[in-house]
Amino acid sequence: MNLTTHSLLQCAYYVGNAMVIAYPTEAMFGLGCHPSSKIAIMRLLSLKKRSIKKGFILVAANYQQLTPWVADEKLSLQQKELMFSTWPGPITWILPARHITPYWLTGEFATLAVRVSNHPSVVDLCLACNTALISTSANISNHPPCRYSTELFKQFGHNFPVLSGEIGGQTHPSEMRNIFTGERIR
Repeated sequence: MNLTTHSLLQCAYYVGNAMVIAYPTEAMFGLGCHPSSKIAIMRLLSLKKRSIKKGFILVAANYQQLTPWVADEKLSLQQKELMFSTWPGPITWILPARHITPYWLTGEFATLAVRVSNHPSVVDLCLACNTALISTSANISNHPPCRYSTELFKQFGHNFPVLSGEIGGQTHPSEMRNIFTGERIR
């Protein structure tokens, strides 16, 4: 077994056991965990020193991994066509959340930010975990996002679990758009 495969299996194991991991994304390292694990989410919020009111982005290998949390039936055909025309890729969409979506994902909103990634490490990780994952920048709130594993270890310690791989060529976090208004949020 090569190092990359070992790292992938180890990180999938951690995600399945309510732990937080770091992984390369399109522009920086992200922190992630299983979206259904309140224990893992609370660990993540504590690590980042972040308010639960902000909500999180979910990243997935495919749209089906997002449907447990997205109110797909509230989207028009035109909205879906627009969304799917940008995926897989570095565009995050604000979509309606299902009424059963936990507050630790949505924060103070009735919506959820989601992305279907084309970054190989993200896709492999989501497939290995068989779920979408939380995707938030790997940094303590109000600190710069980590683009290198050395920065990540400085903020979170040398034993922090990190998926082997390289960040993509983007220089900024994913563009974020509102599906209802088309407005670019970031």
